[in-house]
Amino acid sequence: MQTIHINASAEYDVLIGEGLLDKSGELTAKVVRPCKCLLVSDDTVDELYGDRAQISFTYSGFDVERFSFPAGEASKNLDTLAELLNAMGEAQLTRSDLVVALGGGVTGDMAGFAAAIYARGMRFVQIPTTLLAAVDSSVGGKTAIDMPFGKNMVGAFHQPALVVTDTDVIRELPPEQLSNGSAEAIKCGVLNDPALFALLESGNWLDRVDEVIARCVAYKRDVVAEDEFDTGARAFLNLGHTFGHAIELLSGFTMLHGQAVGVGTLMAAATADCPEDMLRRLAACLRANGLPTRCPYGAKELAQAALSDKKRSGGSITLVLPEAVGKCRLEKLPVSALPGCFEKALNALEALAL
Repeated sequence: MQTIHINASAEYDVLIGEGLLDKSGELTAKVVRPCKCLLVSDDTVDELYGDRAQISFTYSGFDVERFSFPAGEASKNLDTLAELLNAMGEAQLTRSDLVVALGGGVTGDMAGFAAAIYARGMRFVQIPTTLLAAVDSSVGGKTAIDMPFGKNMVGAFHQPALVVTDTDVIRELPPEQLSNGSAEAIKCGVLNDPALFALLESGNWLDRVDEVIARCVAYKRDVVAEDEFDTGARAFLNLGHTFGHAIELLSGFTMLHGQAVGVGTLMAAATADCPEDMLRRLAACLRANGLPTRCPYGAKELAQAALSDKKRSGGSITLVLPEAVGKCRLEKLPVSALPGCFEKALNALEALAL
């Protein structure tokens, strides 16, 4: 088992290793005294792993109740949040109790946000069951729900008490979910880790998934330690997200987050005037991991969708633009420049037949 310590406003460990789901209660009891807890999952994950998690927490002395919701990004909304908060109230949770998020990014974001606002803030533990959540959303304390006008537009910074990642669970994921999570790992490689990018280029890295997760978490640890509340360096983690969130919004969230971020990262590189060989290398890496390299939407509609991006500040927005694998820059642009950026990126991908 690997342990990566996160030094934020609330310090905690990220545990990565095989067989940790069945030890999750025991591991949690080392940092949170056994209490009442609500185990939150979507209905798919609850059926697969809910009983095992409940047994582990019950055996370790926790009084466990469960809440599940329909799987998918479409559930990450005010209605489901209200149902979850009511379930917390009906379970008579107090500020000294615990929420356990067992699932992917939707579950972690929503359960974490509920924990942030219930009783003015209570503890929660992340048990990511998708690669995307393991390498990205379970770490760093960003919690949120989607709104009709944009993704993750209502939320809070709220750090977990512990993150427990069972790599056996990650290896059991269907290919589409592994592909979805690989986009965030590719993003980390482009940002800061050429060796990680090289590992992912083959598309054959599942036997080294522990290393992939640990490298991504270690990079995010360093960024969060420097800029927990996203006012500076943490903006680099948004590589591909301004483009990707616009694509997600236009798709009605039918396109998976990783798929959209993968295309968005390629579009960001095209916007940055990257050399043709880097664009082709990045596109090949995306394809090797089952990710798309084409955007089905036009520049004007993408730019309009991007206006709802929470990274927008007044009349400007900051883009993360790759210069080389392992090197990116931040560029602040007026929102009026967005249509031109999207047009430039789409034209470049079309010209190179990417």
